[in-house]
Amino acid sequence: MGFMDGFLRKKTSGNTAKDRLKLVLVSDRANCSPETMELIKNDIIKVISKYMEIDTDGLDIQITQMESDGGHRNVPAIYANIPIKELRSPR
Repeated sequence: MGFMDGFLRKKTSGNTAKDRLKLVLVSDRANCSPETMELIKNDIIKVISKYMEIDTDGLDIQITQMESDGGHRNVPAIYANIPIKELRSPR
C-alpha cells in the first residue's frame, strides 16, 4: 500500500464501524462519554474550519491519559491529527 492510498480511499461501512469503536474505546479510557467526545470533535472541526479547509475523512482526534508534569498523576490529553487541504484567506 502506497502512502497516498490512505488519503484516496472512500470510507466504507466497515471503516465507519471501526472509527465508532475506536471512539468508544478512547472515551472509555479517558472517562469521557462518546457523546462528549463527539461534541469536542465537532467544536474542534468548526473552529479550525474557519481558518483552513480540512479533510474530515482523515481526521483523528483522541482523548487519552498521560502523566502530569510532576509524574504524580495521570491527566487527560487531546491528540489531534487533522489533515489540511488548504489554508483560507484572512477574513
